[in-house]
Amino acid sequence: MRHIPPKGLKVRAVRDEDLEAVATLTVAAFRGVAGPGLSDAYAAELADVAGRSSSSIVLVAVLGGEVVGAVTYVSDPASPMAEMLRPGEAGIRMLAVDPRARGVGAGSALVAACVDRARATERVAIALFSTDVMVAAHRLYLRAGFERAPERDWEPVPGLRLVSFVKQLG
Repeated sequence: MRHIPPKGLKVRAVRDEDLEAVATLTVAAFRGVAGPGLSDAYAAELADVAGRSSSSIVLVAVLGGEVVGAVTYVSDPASPMAEMLRPGEAGIRMLAVDPRARGVGAGSALVAACVDRARATERVAIALFSTDVMVAAHRLYLRAGFERAPERDWEPVPGLRLVSFVKQLG
């Protein structure tokens, strides 16, 4: 099923003038879920939009001229941004929606744009990892046709469990 974004919502590549807004909204969205559990080191990584856009594709959702969401699309396992991707897979990282814009379809539109890119480059699947507490995101991924892949769950640092979702494309 193809995602149709709400009228006026556009997904496009990040621009230099978007970098600060994307950094701010990404850190705010992750802090909103993780609270004090968000480490300063990971907050700095989330805020480094320019850094990750040099090795991956950062997409933004824009509504009414304002950036309301962002995602990092990882094209293949060789990317420095890849997290536990298998051969032929693409990945999704750091999906964030401005808390004031939740419910307008920005997250769904960003995920759909990543899936479209993966299909266009003949990836066999697209994978992502999420924390246990990001349950709203989990619902979005399941609605988009991703399936839980518990055999791929992992801990990048002790005590931080990431749960896996995969959507087969081929």
